[in-house]
Amino acid sequence: MPLNAALALMMTAFHPLPAYDLSAGSPERSRPYQVGGHGIEPGATATGFLFSVAVPEGNYRVILRLGDARAAGDTTVKAEARRLMLKSVVTRPGQFVERRFIVNVRNSALPPPPATAPGGRSVRIDARDAQEYTWDEKLTLEFLGNPAVASVRIEPVDAPTLYLAGDSTVTDQYAEPAASWGQMLPAMLDGTIAVANHAKSGATLKSFLTDLRFDKLLSGMKAGDWLFIQFGHNDQKAEWPQTYADAATTYRAYLRAYVAEARRRGGRVALVTSPERRNFEPDGRIRDTLGAYADAMRAVAAEEGVPLIDLHADSRAIYEALGPRVSPSAFNDGGRDKTHHNNYGAWLLASAVAEQVRAKIPELASHVTMRAFNPARPPLVDAVAIASSLIHSAQRPPGS
Repeated sequence: MPLNAALALMMTAFHPLPAYDLSAGSPERSRPYQVGGHGIEPGATATGFLFSVAVPEGNYRVILRLGDARAAGDTTVKAEARRLMLKSVVTRPGQFVERRFIVNVRNSALPPPPATAPGGRSVRIDARDAQEYTWDEKLTLEFLGNPAVASVRIEPVDAPTLYLAGDSTVTDQYAEPAASWGQMLPAMLDGTIAVANHAKSGATLKSFLTDLRFDKLLSGMKAGDWLFIQFGHNDQKAEWPQTYADAATTYRAYLRAYVAEARRRGGRVALVTSPERRNFEPDGRIRDTLGAYADAMRAVAAEEGVPLIDLHADSRAIYEALGPRVSPSAFNDGGRDKTHHNNYGAWLLASAVAEQVRAKIPELASHVTMRAFNPARPPLVDAVAIASSLIHSAQRPPGS
């Protein structure tokens, strides 16, 4: 039987799994992952390891028992492509705590269209996508810091899902030091909602369609789910003729089409204006490079009657509060990259998003658990320490 068919057969019979013992020295801590099973991924170190379990796509509740009988722990947990789920859970020797969260798992397959209909059978993923723990047959958890993990249990769950569609400032960046606000957001929400981040580095409203990423997103959407949409950085590039969208015309039309498609499936939508690039004017203010697209999105949100999360305004406030000297510490590539963030910068932008969700979207406000955030007074980098993932890359994310 072909491997894919065998996996499909196995996954149709999936049942809640028993707890896996991941305590120090247990056999499971040294069992290599094998396709269709469970185990440890390559690259484990004294400060981190990845554990995977083969599952069909869907939402899963992960139940962790953290702690160690003899040693203290400081455990950070990420899922799939570095989605931050738990930040620095500290346990004393002999102390055990339980934590729960929901992970969305997907693969690249699409429901095949009828024989006479146009369409594709899978999302168009590239070589970079293929490196991620995202478009595969398994749920992957990364334990970092000084991880003290007693056990892991997962179970399928029917939960509301928050879908993210966007570009490199939203996507789950697969390698340090780049990071985006979408992969920090799960840690700021409670354990009863899933975040399904479908954003793609370099994406535009048009390419998100032609790569069949929007088809994939919509194929999983159910009534009551949410869709956050943020595009702009790449849509504005007239030198990209196949995907350029004029702020006054086609950009607005595509946004309306996205909103309509989500509503047709019973989904609810919020629009997110693009964070600004870090370019300072001599007076210490941030130069406007995306204002026309932010204004266009504000107009569409008002016309369509959907919530607006104004990250364009909040990002400017954050960068200006940090100033030209400190703000590079929030960006990728040691600050040389003025568009993409690192863990610290991604955390700040996600905090701004979560704060606006709490203020503007009553249906989601109860899911926000992070403390109050003021973009004009962001915490400094030492107050937002996030354990680094095991995978590093010097390659910058596509787009700018």
